[in-house]
Amino acid sequence: MIKNIIFDFGDVFINLDKEATYKELYKLGVEHISEEMMQVYYNYEMGLMSTEEFIEYFYNEFKIDKEDLVKAWNAILLDFPLHRLAFLKELAESKKYRLFLLSNTNDLHISWIQNDWGEELYSEFKNCFEKFYLSHEINFRKPNHNIYEFVLNENNLKPEETIFIDDTSDNTNAAKELGIHVWNNEPGKDDVVELLKREEFTV
Repeated sequence: MIKNIIFDFGDVFINLDKEATYKELYKLGVEHISEEMMQVYYNYEMGLMSTEEFIEYFYNEFKIDKEDLVKAWNAILLDFPLHRLAFLKELAESKKYRLFLLSNTNDLHISWIQNDWGEELYSEFKNCFEKFYLSHEINFRKPNHNIYEFVLNENNLKPEETIFIDDTSDNTNAAKELGIHVWNNEPGKDDVVELLKREEFTV
């Protein structure tokens, strides 16, 4: 029986254009994404470097205007369909499940979301969850096993009573290896509002 639901953020609640940042960076002269750049990104996403250090890295490497870099970095972020918020609020108000958010999110992205949505909407969303885990605040990132173990252990969750929803198969596969039920939610095909129709909730 499912008692706990762990949600991803991007392409589960907020829509993303995952190619947009690469396209915008290319226009700014970043023609190749190196392993070093990816490691910098991972470190930033885990909160192991500050926003200032992250921006400075790209400025030093490519002489990109800092404001242009921030715009390019946030180009991935799109709209938040409010029918998903309505679903989430109804789910939270039912009190049938413990709800958690677990997202690979960096400081620039979450700051953009807070400004774009406004404080009231952001708080309304965040308050639906018992815990709101952002990778840059807890120093872990998906799909590493330790991020799932951290959430399970901190909240005394049993994997067999928990389902994790994420749009990236690497992330759901890693959670599944720990015995957590998963739904690899595919953007454009699936919508999180269909969650309770899944077999895990109907048996």
